[in-house]
Amino acid sequence: MSNQLNLPLGLKPQTRSVVNSLLSGALAGALAKTAVAPLDRTKIIFQARFSAKVSCLTHVLYPMLLVHPQEAYRLIYRTYLKDGFLSLWRGNSATMVRVIPYAAIQFCAHEQYKRLLGGYFGFQGKALPPVPRLLAGSMAGTTAAMLTYPLDMVRARMAVTPKEMYSNIIHVFVRISREEGLKTLYRGFTPTILGVVPYAGLSFFTYETLKKMHAGTAVSQLSCLSSLSVYLSLCLVSI
Repeated sequence: MSNQLNLPLGLKPQTRSVVNSLLSGALAGALAKTAVAPLDRTKIIFQARFSAKVSCLTHVLYPMLLVHPQEAYRLIYRTYLKDGFLSLWRGNSATMVRVIPYAAIQFCAHEQYKRLLGGYFGFQGKALPPVPRLLAGSMAGTTAAMLTYPLDMVRARMAVTPKEMYSNIIHVFVRISREEGLKTLYRGFTPTILGVVPYAGLSFFTYETLKKMHAGTAVSQLSCLSSLSVYLSLCLVSI
């Protein structure tokens, strides 16, 4: 995919590869998350309704188990009638603050880890075997989470506080760092990583496996569009 995007010719091949991976990941993540934004917003609304009634564990599971799909569709339709079509994407711009850098870093890191592990295990330029393939995905997810976790915390803080309290994202970072300490930006990071490691590993393992299967049945290499479409599917469940 990376050799299909048009970038300035003055860039070195390795730099071009990194930039291409960043742009491809950012685009795929933004498109995927925007596509499912109405459903994601509906999920959050149902979770908020049940939050006062259920425990922390069932806070996620309860809505999915008891809410019929027709109820979700009715909520989306009522929102459309009451507030208009664009209201279905309310809050999506704030979500992009986290999704775009996370997806870009995750996909770029995955490409670089594949190259490094391929050289280490003697599969340079070839499809990685299962274990390194799983490891590359886990390392990519961990890297992305480490670098973007403060953005997710800041986004959540802005969502639950009055507008007068924080003027912008930078103000949130500065105020939290000054009043609560830098460690606050990574509060809850350990349990997040415990979930990211297997989740990202299996997601990218599936991505690479499907990519390898497609390459074997269609053409010797994936085109930019084909590879991007597979990664879009990955982003729908991994962000």
